[in-house]
Amino acid sequence: MTKTNSTLPKTVIYATDLRTTVAVAVGLLVIALIGSAAPPAQAQTFTILHSFAGPDGKSPYAGVTMDQTGNLYGTTFEGGNTGGDCGSNGCGTVFELKPEGSGWILHPLYTFSGPDGANPTARVIIGPDGNLYGTTGSGGAADLGTVFRLRPPAIACKTALCPWTETVLHSFQGGSDGELPQYGDLVFDQQGNIYGTAPYGGSPTPNCSSGCGVAYELTPSNGAWTESILYRFQGENDGGVPFAGLIFDTAGNLYGTTALGGTDFGVVYKLSPSEGGWTESVIYTFPFDADPYGGLIFDQIGNLYGITNGPTQDQTVVYELTPAGSGWTFNQLYSFYVGSFAKLTMDPAGNLYGTLFAADLEVFRLTPSNGQWTQTGFTGGVGDFRYGSVILDASGNVYATASGAGSYGVGAVFEITL
Repeated sequence: MTKTNSTLPKTVIYATDLRTTVAVAVGLLVIALIGSAAPPAQAQTFTILHSFAGPDGKSPYAGVTMDQTGNLYGTTFEGGNTGGDCGSNGCGTVFELKPEGSGWILHPLYTFSGPDGANPTARVIIGPDGNLYGTTGSGGAADLGTVFRLRPPAIACKTALCPWTETVLHSFQGGSDGELPQYGDLVFDQQGNIYGTAPYGGSPTPNCSSGCGVAYELTPSNGAWTESILYRFQGENDGGVPFAGLIFDTAGNLYGTTALGGTDFGVVYKLSPSEGGWTESVIYTFPFDADPYGGLIFDQIGNLYGITNGPTQDQTVVYELTPAGSGWTFNQLYSFYVGSFAKLTMDPAGNLYGTLFAADLEVFRLTPSNGQWTQTGFTGGVGDFRYGSVILDASGNVYATASGAGSYGVGAVFEITL
């Protein structure tokens, strides 16, 4: 029952909207940075907030989300319930980490069992109603993944063991519907509708026998949710296999990336709403084997930023797309010879943050100055397999996950205090 995608791409996939899995590494990558060694890390405090043990979850592939009071919320790909549909590894969990006293306490919010979803690899997000929303990469009615909502108990909980109530908003069916929505974060519009992607399903094409994926919308009505397919990718010039999620611009257009299509190396695309539906246009086609799984973010003036494979083997590049007339200009900002698959994060000063999959640096920061970008690395020896994006609190402290870390080697949430 706990289906994990057997056709995962050769690199690992993971991936904050301004308005608001997983594959095993083929081997350790070279840690050197292009042109020179990494600059010395600045003074910092590194703390593991929680080490997963298995029953409370394991393999936290996605990053975490923070609420207004500083509590963290996240998912684990495995752990929790075992046996039955979940096998020996478990179907995964949703958790809360709450600061209490001088430490952090984990509150298990929900444990998946299969029919209600299994194996979440994307973050949960906080909806406009204060509930948590997310996706699972398998499970559900057809074992092809779900979109779910978690609500807290109606009565205030006085213990740590008060599970939240889960509702499956949509079970993916494959065929003309999507399937296996494993990686990209969901996003809400101002009316409370949900938008996301599924990398498979849609309509079979010569390039994708089970479909090259879809972008979809879920609309609430009278307590139920109705799915509408915004676009079915063909895997040709329009792109295909959208692992990353969607983001909005200020005009209500959606943007995302695909791992295939274009010149067969992936594209950056735009979905524009109209009275007759949504129109897809490609704003950039990668000329090298990019596999841009990390998705996109906007800065305050409308430039796009992302991270992807580079033009040479084992290279990863951070890039910027700037509007130029009727098109967009690609700028390579920085290169690593070590893998990174997570969505970038930008702080109010315009610095970019990201995680590295297997390197001495847990988190990197890129700082712009006079047209150049300077890299600063932060390390604490947490371990490898950092797939998820980072978040920052109001003080600039960094929070992230690593799935091969912690006291038991099955994952941890960590903080870097700058």
